[in-house]
Amino acid sequence: MNPNIKVMIVDDHDMVRVGLRTYISLEPGLEVVGEAPNGQAAFDQLKEANLTSQPDVILMDLTMPVLDGIGATKLICDMFPQIKVIMLTSFLEEAKVLEAVESGAISYMLKTVSSDQLIHAIQSAYRGMPVMNAEVSQALTRGIRQRNELPEQEGLTAREREVLLLIAEGKSNKDISEELFISIKTVKTHVSNLLMKCELDDRTQLAIFAHRKGWV
Repeated sequence: MNPNIKVMIVDDHDMVRVGLRTYISLEPGLEVVGEAPNGQAAFDQLKEANLTSQPDVILMDLTMPVLDGIGATKLICDMFPQIKVIMLTSFLEEAKVLEAVESGAISYMLKTVSSDQLIHAIQSAYRGMPVMNAEVSQALTRGIRQRNELPEQEGLTAREREVLLLIAEGKSNKDISEELFISIKTVKTHVSNLLMKCELDDRTQLAIFAHRKGWV
């Protein structure tokens, strides 16, 4: 008899974890072996667990306190490459989809998927097969295209380019902080670096600069 696929649920909302646990528990061949309210707690549990109790697949939320889904996925995929991570989130932002895939997530699913679709994604991840619907695949393609359109010769890091595009969209430091899951202090540092590298005086000039470059 084939062993059950062991699943871990990582989400900072209790009701989401309850709902996912209920769906999964009703499916023959799947079992929930762990839960965590954030990425750091999940990583700590994995380090303490023995090999037989570790999950085969992790359902990972994107936005969480302490350590978000992107950071946790990077840590887990580096230390536990046999574990497959499915990013399960409400966000469909091009940059986040791309970042999730680059961090090691095998699939990127929206929380609006049906229980059957989620079960299929878990079973596919266990077999090493990624699952993404057309909407997510298109967002990933757009994210790759946007990144490639920003020339490296400007001397900007990937994060600085993200901040620059958000400035060009009229986002405040607080907005950028929340969208990129970084502190406002870090945002201010990126803005200062952008002003220095682009030889400009204020964020309005940065926005104009990005538009003139055709990046927005």
